[in-house]
This record gives sequence, structure tokens and C-alpha cells, in this order.
Amino acid sequence: MPPIEDHPLRYQLANELHARPFPALQAPARAVYLAIKKAQDAASRDRSEDLDHLLDLLDRYGTQHPQPGATHFTAAIGKHVLKWEQHTEFVTYTVFLNGLGERPYDPADFEVFPDDWLRDAPGVRVTSAMLRICERPEDEDRINDMTRDWMVADSLAVSRVIDDAVVVAGDFRIDEGGHLRFAVFPRSDVGVRRVGRIVQRLCEIETYKALSMLGFTRVRAIQPRMTEIDEELTRLMTAMTHSDAPEEETLQALLRVSSELETLSAQTAFRLSATGAYEALVTQRIAVLREERFEGRQTFREFMARRFDPAMRTVKSAEKRLEAMSARAMRAGDLLRTRVEVKRSAQNQDLLESMDRRAGLQLRLQHTVEGLSVVAISYYAVSLVAYLLYPLAGMAGLSKGMMTALVVPPVVLAVWLGLRRIRAKVEGGEAHE
Repeated sequence: MPPIEDHPLRYQLANELHARPFPALQAPARAVYLAIKKAQDAASRDRSEDLDHLLDLLDRYGTQHPQPGATHFTAAIGKHVLKWEQHTEFVTYTVFLNGLGERPYDPADFEVFPDDWLRDAPGVRVTSAMLRICERPEDEDRINDMTRDWMVADSLAVSRVIDDAVVVAGDFRIDEGGHLRFAVFPRSDVGVRRVGRIVQRLCEIETYKALSMLGFTRVRAIQPRMTEIDEELTRLMTAMTHSDAPEEETLQALLRVSSELETLSAQTAFRLSATGAYEALVTQRIAVLREERFEGRQTFREFMARRFDPAMRTVKSAEKRLEAMSARAMRAGDLLRTRVEVKRSAQNQDLLESMDRRAGLQLRLQHTVEGLSVVAISYYAVSLVAYLLYPLAGMAGLSKGMMTALVVPPVVLAVWLGLRRIRAKVEGGEAHE
């Protein structure tokens, strides 16, 4: 090894690319598949419950346990092989059995999972399937005969895959036992790893299809309310243009609509984004099969295009509609808030103008009062000064009336100047503050 320190996650990251290896299957064989998911908040579930449930099954067969924190595990249980995988929202159990059994798709094969163990599962069944891996007959008409006997003809999809190495068939119907059915017909020269990859791809296609449809059911549940909110939003926007209703009431109604839309978006965001991811996985898993038509039958891609793709388009349409409604409500709220602010600004301007007018009136009244104050103060001041000067009137040869008359101008001037100086000091002090 070179003398350099490794990143602490180097081996973990490298090994992640080789995790979840494909099974090796030799025809003839059969498999039973089970996917379990929490009914609510599956992504945030306690994942230790998944591992405990696996350990319970392993203990029933006396099988060794996986390492702590494992997310995938493969081991023999009795005469069979179990493959367990833990995913973001679900866990899967696949059991591979040798041979084809006494009769095709026998529900007894599913008894590899004990009834009480199934009842104690930390979740609900998303899907389950039974797969039959048969040697490919030289006369391919027999494949048509077998698939017609095993599956429903009107929804049956049959394809040559991986350069005609294998023929696969499935009808995506739930049979009387509660499981879907798939058939795999490999050529005798096809390797066991390739057969295992194809079987796992079929299980993944069914699982991701089922999980994608959860988004479709969620959208169907909220569509009526979305329509009601859309109509309410249209009514409010019309009222903004043609109605005399108070803007505050309309704004409150818009805020309620926006709040409900945000709540719907928050409640559906994970499910809708997960649906988009699962749809992409379904499409990718079908693409890697490299399908070719078999005897005029519809392919898996054609089946999905006719039934699955329209459901996914509905989900995407609802997601875009919800985003558009939220944007409309936000724009309407912003517009209405702007109108309210403009109206309030006009009201504030009118109030300021009214206050200016009142201030002018008060100033004129103040000047009038000041004038009257000069007269009143001067009257009393003249009287006082006259009393003081009366003794001097006789000495000066003046009458009391003449003396009073001579005193009036300087007293009035002095009072006027004094009041003016007092007002200047007061106004100067207020301006300084």
C-alpha cells in the first residue's frame, strides 16, 4: 500500500457500489416475493423494527444473523435461500425455491413466511408476487399456452429480453391467493447470474410501480379540494377587480387560501417527489431489459404506456397545478397588499394635510391671543406705572390723564417686546430639542 492516509469513508463508498448483489438462479426454480411498508411516515420509521422482524424469521429457521446495521442480507433458510433488502420506505423479502412444485403458482409456496410472523410485520403489504422460472421450450407456442393458462389474457405482457436470452411474462393482476404472477423462460445457455438479474428486475418493476401508484391515489384524494380552492381563488381575484368589498377582508381570505395551499404542498411534497423517483426507476428497469416483441404480444413497456403512464401524468399535472395555484395566491396577495398600502398611504397623506391645516389655524389663533395678551398686560401695566408717576404729575404741571397718556406707548412697546422675546426663546428651545 502507498504511504498515504485513506479517506475514512473510502472503503464504505467503494463497497456501496457492490452492495445488494443479484441472486444466482438455475432453472427450473420458483420464487416468492414480499414488500412491506409502513402505512404512514414510512421514510421516518424506526428501522430497527425491520431488522427485528427479519431476525424473528431467521430464528425460526435457525439461521445466523446479519451484522448490526445491515441493509441487505442473503442466507439459507431451510432448503431455500432468503434475500432481504431494506430501502428508504420499505423492506423486501425474496425466497428462492428449487424446482417448479406440484402445481403452478401454488399458494402453499408462500407458507415459507409463517402466518403469525406475517401478522406481526412492522407495516403493511405493498405487493407480493410469485415467480416461476422454467426452462425455455424449443416450441415457443408452448409459452403462449402456459401463460394463457396461468395469467389473464387481456392484460398479459410477454417480451423477449436481453437479446432474446430470456422470455418474461406477467399480467400485473392479483390472483386468488393475493399475489401477482410472473414467468421467466431462460435459454439453457443463459448464465445463472443473468437469470437472477432478470428476476430481480421484475420484482423491482412491480414494487416501484405499486409505490408510484400511491402518489396517484394521493392526488385523486386531494383533487376535489384543489378544485374548490381554485374556484375560491378565482372568486377572490375577481372580487379584487370588480367588487367594493374591503381590501382587508379580501386579503384575509387570500391568506387563508394561501395557508391551505401551503399545507397541501407540505403534506404531499414527499409523496409526489417519491412518485417521480419511483416512476423513473420503473422506466429505467424496463429499459435495461431491452425488450423485443414476442408473438405479437404487448411488451411491458406498452403495458405501462397504456395504463401506468397516464396515472403518472395525472400526478405530474396535479403537482404543477398545485404549484401554479400557490404562485397565483401569492401574486394576488402581494397585489392586494400593495393596494392596501397605497390606500393607507393616501389616507396618511390626507391626515397629514389635515394636521397642517389645524396647525395653521392654531398658529393664527395663537397670534390673535398674543395680541390680546399684549393689550391686557399693557392695560394693567399702564395702571401700575400711572400710579407710580401720579406724584410727579403735579410737579411737572401735568394732569393725571396726560401723564397716563404719555405712559401708554412705552409700556405697550415694552410688553410687546417682552412677549416676543419670550416666544422666541420658547421656539428656539423646541427647535433645539
